[in-house]
Amino acid sequence: MLVGFWGESVRMSNGFGLILVLVFVLAATVATAQQGDARIVAAREALRTGDRATLEGMAAVSESHILDHYVHYWLLVNRLARSDPPPTAEITAFIERHHGSIPADRLQAYWLRRLAADQDWTAFLRVYAGHAEPDAELRCLAWHARYLSGDGEVLDEIAAVWATLVDNHEACDAVLHATAVAGKLNEEAIWWRFRRQIDSRTPDAARVTAGWLASGLAPDAHDLDQAIRSAATYLDRLPPNFAVTRTGRELALAALVRLAREDALAAHARFLRITDRLGHEERSYVHLILGHHGALSRLPQAADWYAAAGDIGMTPVQRAWHVRSALRIENWRQVASAIESLDEAEREAPEWIYWLGRAHAAQGRHDAAEALYRSISGEPHFYGILAAEELGQLFMPPAPDEAVSAPDRARATGDPGIQRALAFYRLDMPTEGVREWIRAVRERDRGFLLAAARLALDEGLYDRAINTAELADPRANFTVRFITPYREVIEPQVREQGLDLAWVYGLMRQESRFIAPARSSAGARGLMQVMPATGKWVAGRIGMRDYHPRMLSDPKTNVLLGTSYMRLILGDLDDHPVLASAGYNAGPGRARRWRDERPIDAAIFAETIPFDETRDYVKKVLANAVIYAAMFEGRPQSLRERLGVIAPATSQ
Repeated sequence: MLVGFWGESVRMSNGFGLILVLVFVLAATVATAQQGDARIVAAREALRTGDRATLEGMAAVSESHILDHYVHYWLLVNRLARSDPPPTAEITAFIERHHGSIPADRLQAYWLRRLAADQDWTAFLRVYAGHAEPDAELRCLAWHARYLSGDGEVLDEIAAVWATLVDNHEACDAVLHATAVAGKLNEEAIWWRFRRQIDSRTPDAARVTAGWLASGLAPDAHDLDQAIRSAATYLDRLPPNFAVTRTGRELALAALVRLAREDALAAHARFLRITDRLGHEERSYVHLILGHHGALSRLPQAADWYAAAGDIGMTPVQRAWHVRSALRIENWRQVASAIESLDEAEREAPEWIYWLGRAHAAQGRHDAAEALYRSISGEPHFYGILAAEELGQLFMPPAPDEAVSAPDRARATGDPGIQRALAFYRLDMPTEGVREWIRAVRERDRGFLLAAARLALDEGLYDRAINTAELADPRANFTVRFITPYREVIEPQVREQGLDLAWVYGLMRQESRFIAPARSSAGARGLMQVMPATGKWVAGRIGMRDYHPRMLSDPKTNVLLGTSYMRLILGDLDDHPVLASAGYNAGPGRARRWRDERPIDAAIFAETIPFDETRDYVKKVLANAVIYAAMFEGRPQSLRERLGVIAPATSQ
């Protein structure tokens, strides 16, 4: 038996000879490639600093490095940003020569944006026709180009997808305006968009939409500003005749929406004062808004407000919170009714299958409940594990991983996309490495994916290993999907803090996928994604005198601070892992406020967390913990036991 490149025992066989050859070939390839690494690093730095001369010099020399074409790509990107862009023939030649590659696709996207900036719409449309995956901005620019080019069908196309363009890229504004003023939309469609934008984090976008209304219908700019900025005051000062016009009523509705987002009870009180001056549809709309935001605030009145909204059309988010409003008060009849009112595709989500099963069981329809539980019970996620428990099946220790064949290993090791990804990781360019890896594993067969996941694991690319193994099969290969790196660092701290190792690993897997230098857009750092301010606070609590934010990139320090924080918030939140997981993600103060005035099933608590990210996070962390516990302990595990009950907020 030998231990090969793949980090596993290999028997002397025909397959071994192939693997041994691959090891030496790969080693030779890496050695050769590294000879040109300095040039690639220097070229990437030249792009960052805008050093065109250096890029031109490096692009003039071709080497056999696997990333050689990136040097020319970076030069072309640099030149596209300048006043003298490269000639069309040079860009086209690069795209054709490297067709289907990431540099070719990204260069084409850069080129399209440059053509749009230059208002060369004829050339834009010609290039756009060959672009495989346009993003939202490029799609908007293409519509704009067609409109300016006299395409008479484009406005009809936009009108047909109007409902999908509420959160459009700003590049769409001009052509959306053209669609509205050309009479392709009726007044209701514009007011619908206005309402959706008012009920968002960026209500100022509604100002633009309001300007698309016909003359005399657009709200006064000052009045709209008051309705958005000072909703309570605006409602308290409504003129007696505000309801005479559609515009006056819509401004009142806008103010109610803005107030409901902050205080649904205060909005309801003001709604009662004016309800008799609103039409049936308008009253239903306000009840829908109150129901949605009341549910987000965990108000028991939310379910009644939803009921009062009747059969008014809802967005997918509003429909989901209709279910949660009934779930929070455990009105199982309403839960079932709300789930059955979801769109067909929405009803197929595991959470609604599970909760409909619970609703049926609560009403004595056990056969229907069991059928629903069985449909998801084999899936190793939060609701699949819970459904299995409803059928009396605890989560069992996973079966051993599948073996990876020698031919599949050879395919993964020799794949050019995988090699490019590994080269970028070797050069500490993870952004480019992730792009190449994702492209390399896209739409690949199971054998290739498993081999690639094993390769990623051997290379220490833990996030790529986990994600790629899940692409292959989200129900198998648990030792790759639920890896335990840094155990020599993590386990001593877990023992010191008296924490559950499975929970810590479950949380860390969700936080960083075990990438030590990981940094979030919010600034959280390291394996446990500790915010610098949190790290400073925890350091003070545990007596660490030499703390500095840069220390968060060190796995040992990061784990020390992260596990200490887990211990602190766990103790502050009733030693409950669901509350503490929510607190770790969203802050312990929020987790405390999300409790109820009565004991509540922790699964219901998790499903009714108002933050999408935190709701998903808590469920994944707890499911991860169950899986890790089964692997660590080698015995069946119960998710329901881990969840338990959340004590009332008044218990402290």
